[in-house]
Amino acid sequence: GAPTRDPIAWFQSSLARAASLETFDATRAALATVSTAGQPSVRFVLVKLVDSRGFTFFTNYRSRKARELADNSHAALAFHWSSIGEQVRVEGKVTRISADEADTYFAQRPRISQLGAWASEQSASIESRALLDSHFEAEQARFASAERVPRPDHWGGFRIAADAVEFWRDRQGRLHDRWLFTRSDSAWRLSRLQP
Repeated sequence: GAPTRDPIAWFQSSLARAASLETFDATRAALATVSTAGQPSVRFVLVKLVDSRGFTFFTNYRSRKARELADNSHAALAFHWSSIGEQVRVEGKVTRISADEADTYFAQRPRISQLGAWASEQSASIESRALLDSHFEAEQARFASAERVPRPDHWGGFRIAADAVEFWRDRQGRLHDRWLFTRSDSAWRLSRLQP
């Protein structure tokens, strides 16, 4: 049977095990969005907060992913931790987090990442790396005497309120274990899927 009937607790337990073994950041997940034309796109993001409200990642609100989420608020995540032989898929509706939550997370980021959020127009084309570097240096100079770098208005977070969470565990002979949690009202319904 499934280790727990609470998918968030199960996810947090798996993430903690993977974080101690993976060679990369275990919060990394593939995020899939869809354009208004129905064109899917996928990229990796770091899912920095997971709680009963959902799965939260941060980005530039002018990026391609943010524009697609503004047009279609449904998205999917896929985590894969080869070190523990597990995958997790998440599907649900996405909303922006509050400015206060975004401020709190932004303040915890390394200063170089904070400056990078000001310097880069994420997903927009740029002529050269040298031009990007000059943008960064300009922001470095602008905030040189500032004790802290403020969060740009165009940077924040999105939260996926999961309505489906699937756990996959590697088994011999490709007879993998799969458990699917689906939200029904405020409760989770659990079913086992064939591999």
